[in-house]
Amino acid sequence: MEEENKVVTAMKQYDVQVRDETETQALAERLSHHLQAGDVLAMEGDIGAGKTSFTKGLARGLGIKRNVNSPTFTIIKEYAGKLPLYHMDVYRLEGSDEDLGFDEYFYGDGITVIEWAGYIEDQLPRDRLTIVFTVTGPSSRQLRFIPSGTRYEQLCEEFFNEDLGD
Repeated sequence: MEEENKVVTAMKQYDVQVRDETETQALAERLSHHLQAGDVLAMEGDIGAGKTSFTKGLARGLGIKRNVNSPTFTIIKEYAGKLPLYHMDVYRLEGSDEDLGFDEYFYGDGITVIEWAGYIEDQLPRDRLTIVFTVTGPSSRQLRFIPSGTRYEQLCEEFFNEDLGD
């Protein structure tokens, strides 16, 4: 009996512990300086895990002055900054096959952030940065960054290897 050849793709991932919402937003603000038009951040995590808080930090880093909140009922909110920020919450689309024109955002001139991205997995670009939020305490979180594609692998290498000045 022949043994099956198994291909195992080792995907780099980066885990970061944050103590509170302030650290979550500061991390996101720092990441915003590495982002460029067309970048897609797919976020996963339970309700209250910090996805919207992270997006607020991104927005601050992009110079967005408006209050950022979850677009749960509108699905997509657009914010003008150094680059446009497209903030999506696709929680209400679970099980939906409807094409809502997400490609225009994913391949557009801004940064797309998707909360509950797994609900539209089949519509997401193959290349993206997935961020998984895990609650580790009353205010602490673990954020796991999983890059897919050369652009996001390079982004993570650069971001996680920069001198933080600590």
